[in-house]
Amino acid sequence: MQGILLVLNAGSSSLKFAAYDTTETGIEARCSGQVEGIGAAPRFTAEDAAGTHIASQDWAGGGAPASHAAALDGIIAWLDGVLEGRKVVAIGHRVVHGGPGFAAPMLIDLGVMAELQELVPLAPLHQPHNLSGIAAAAKRFKGVPQVACFDTAFHRTQPFHADTFGLPVEFHARGIRRYGFHGLSYEYIARRIAREDPALGAGRLVVAHLGNGASLCAIAGGRAQASTMGFTALDGVPMGTRCGQLDPGVVLHMIDTLGMTTAEVAKLLYGNSGLKGLSGISQDVRQIEAAGGEAAERALGYFAYRVRREVAALAASIGGIDALVFTAGIGENARALRARICEGLGFLGIALDPDRNAANAPEVSAAGAAVRVLVRRTDEERMIAEHTLQVVRSHAGG
Repeated sequence: MQGILLVLNAGSSSLKFAAYDTTETGIEARCSGQVEGIGAAPRFTAEDAAGTHIASQDWAGGGAPASHAAALDGIIAWLDGVLEGRKVVAIGHRVVHGGPGFAAPMLIDLGVMAELQELVPLAPLHQPHNLSGIAAAAKRFKGVPQVACFDTAFHRTQPFHADTFGLPVEFHARGIRRYGFHGLSYEYIARRIAREDPALGAGRLVVAHLGNGASLCAIAGGRAQASTMGFTALDGVPMGTRCGQLDPGVVLHMIDTLGMTTAEVAKLLYGNSGLKGLSGISQDVRQIEAAGGEAAERALGYFAYRVRREVAALAASIGGIDALVFTAGIGENARALRARICEGLGFLGIALDPDRNAANAPEVSAAGAAVRVLVRRTDEERMIAEHTLQVVRSHAGG
């Protein structure tokens, strides 16, 4: 199977892509990019395999894509000019929710699409757009195999006590359980650490995927043991616009006493809470830090407190910690917030070197600290590409 393997990662207002050359031994990155701001002020950017900017467009003069399907058409038109005639031979997709039935990447057919559609209520911000990306790609690349890679799959190794809620057990059997998310990112980080340092990769890691969506995962021996996210992507630490952990009694109070509809509650918890709601400024940490003041302090202080609390809890869940790994937009870049999170974790053996942290070094822990603190760039698209190649070649028998 020689050609281009295309990865699509559809978000609520964006469509990320990455193109890889398939080889006899694996894949080689060719280019990547995204259309962001779909439905508002779309902008297209792309870079080569080395991360060098190679293209951009903001459609200021009109003709902007108004849907994910239109954005995909624009991406494909651009790719046609840079892929040197090589055909797309497989397409991999990020799908946020796989439910209890999908614990591994899956070749997509009509039956799979129908099952994934039923999971939309569990991931309303993401699943519809994931599925629209699949539908648009199927229309554009008729007959090309497509593979769904699930953000929940990596967490299926969690033991029962980390997978269930304190409800009658029949609810777990009916699929009400702790699924966890950001699994593609965690899987990539776990594999990367294992390649860099096999002994550390076989040890006890707490990985903090901190971005607009945020969660943490405890990994032991390369396998997920516990996660901060649960049945949906609302649980755990606060996020850009999502609330994180919330007493379910609050939701009952909002509905029964405050008279809010379920739609109003959902809009509040998914779209107007977290850093955005706490600060009243923005969901973007950079803008909150720049604004300063009491509101900014309140939001950032709560975020750091909740992440710090979960680091300790997850370390306890696996009997200790050998390394804390920060990844995703905030984890990789927000130096001051990273330092704030690590304050007070000295009892676990965590201590930062201020100069290393300020320089955004790959390892920011202090010399001699018992626990290593690492900063690693995640790459969900490469993880999707590797899974897609394996599934398609396995299905083809070679």
